[in-house]
Amino acid sequence: MADTLLDVKNLRIEATVYPPDEPAHDITIVDDVSFSLEKGKVLGLIGESGAGKSTIGLSPMAYGRGGVRITGGKVMLNGRDILKERTRGVRRLRGKEVCYVAQSAAAAFNPAHKLMDQVIEATVRHGSAGKDEAKKRAVDLFRRLGLPEPERFGNRYPHQVSGGQLQRAMTAMALCSRPDLIIFDEPTTALDVTTQIDVLAAIKDAIRDTGVAALYITHDLAVVAQVSDDILVLRHGKKVEHGTARQIIEDPQEQYTRDLVSVRSITHEEKKPGDSPILSVKNITAAYGKGPAAVPVLKDVSVDITAGQTLAVVGESGSGKSTLARVITGLLPPREGEITFDGRPLARRLGSRSRDDLRELQMIYQMADTAMNPRHTVRTIIGRPLEFYFNMRGKERDARVQELMDEIELGNGFLDRYPAELSGGQKQRICIARALAAKPKLIICDEVTSALDPLVADGILKLLLNLQKIENVAYLFITHDIATVRAIADSIAVMYRGEVVRYGTKSEVLSPPFDDYTDLLLASVPEMKIGWLEEALKRRSMESAGN
Repeated sequence: MADTLLDVKNLRIEATVYPPDEPAHDITIVDDVSFSLEKGKVLGLIGESGAGKSTIGLSPMAYGRGGVRITGGKVMLNGRDILKERTRGVRRLRGKEVCYVAQSAAAAFNPAHKLMDQVIEATVRHGSAGKDEAKKRAVDLFRRLGLPEPERFGNRYPHQVSGGQLQRAMTAMALCSRPDLIIFDEPTTALDVTTQIDVLAAIKDAIRDTGVAALYITHDLAVVAQVSDDILVLRHGKKVEHGTARQIIEDPQEQYTRDLVSVRSITHEEKKPGDSPILSVKNITAAYGKGPAAVPVLKDVSVDITAGQTLAVVGESGSGKSTLARVITGLLPPREGEITFDGRPLARRLGSRSRDDLRELQMIYQMADTAMNPRHTVRTIIGRPLEFYFNMRGKERDARVQELMDEIELGNGFLDRYPAELSGGQKQRICIARALAAKPKLIICDEVTSALDPLVADGILKLLLNLQKIENVAYLFITHDIATVRAIADSIAVMYRGEVVRYGTKSEVLSPPFDDYTDLLLASVPEMKIGWLEEALKRRSMESAGN
């Protein structure tokens, strides 16, 4: 077709693995995948971790991340097979004809250089424009992308702007050289829903205004449905289904696609609060730093959690959710207020707490990768709290480890594996088992599903609900995902700028009338519906005009 920009045919990508005590061998990462993309169109690549999304998405740059090799097929860009280009030709291609927007803009920008210098660098180096012209393009893009003070925005350093602004600056950097194709690799996954909607709208407008084609890589089908013309569903490196965005959302043909569309189908009947709380936080005020330079973070925060129930603490980045967890665990002593746990006052500092305090109040972290020692086996990781708190050794310890493995629905075949040999969902299950090993009364779950694919995250949420019934453990569940809140919470505390702005049972908090912030938060959750983004932006605009 005359308008075809990218034509990928029978793509095959392999990698060499080096398992311990076994000879090295090749494995197939992507197997016989074909698709095409017209100029000015957006193709969404959707699937769970390991589906091959990013690996396929990077093929138009003739690039194999992590040592993978493109071993078969063709990648035709503007009518030529770029896999046959020599090194110099590929270098001219990257940053000029094809640009890349990474998931973490914070990691992609150099903190020592101003934003403008980085945004125009590839444009100037490739000769797409002189420095003055490139700066004019950048300012225009800053304006189109809704960045503040577009004429002066580029004078800032990366740490001086928000995460959402930095993600839009990275989109400006990709658009500045006026490429034919942009690869968006999970560009909104790390953002709060209120920020995500702004970035999605900015990306969609920029694609429309510039006529650039795009590959949009994500594991969130509700998000990709808002920006894509077509969607390619992938699993285990193979194509599952390919169709228009409307067909995939409204009439999926394959069972795996139907599972993705129906994700977050958990139903959790709200439990009424008990007579006395297991944890009571009263009038807590906290700050980072000391003296006049201290930065207030929490302001007069009060919440309660009863045994066997879940309090979801929800809000955007900077609202104070994780700081509240740090105060409860004793990592950040509060300036004012008190915390009572199981009827007894908790010492403000972690080092002053008893062993029972430490055992009965556990925490599961967002990033399971960094929460486990990579040199320890699963058996050792789960066994450590059994040894420390209960002095279990030998067969008694191993039997309890096996019981915990059964509770988290993993077999004994995982006991001698290391963290690197586990998937993301398996790692998080091991962290859950380690917390349960201490027989806690309360577990703080800090964004424990935000780094996981929707299907895997659903499995973790179902597991936590089942374990709560078995162990009668209470959860303080920190999240910015309203879908997760609906699935797991009994009560909810909505935080904004260090304060609790709405608090009560789930049915109370999620029922109108709403305060302005809660209304904005609920209205920003992407729905699995074509046209949701435009409806949400229109509703937000009307509300702003009304105020």
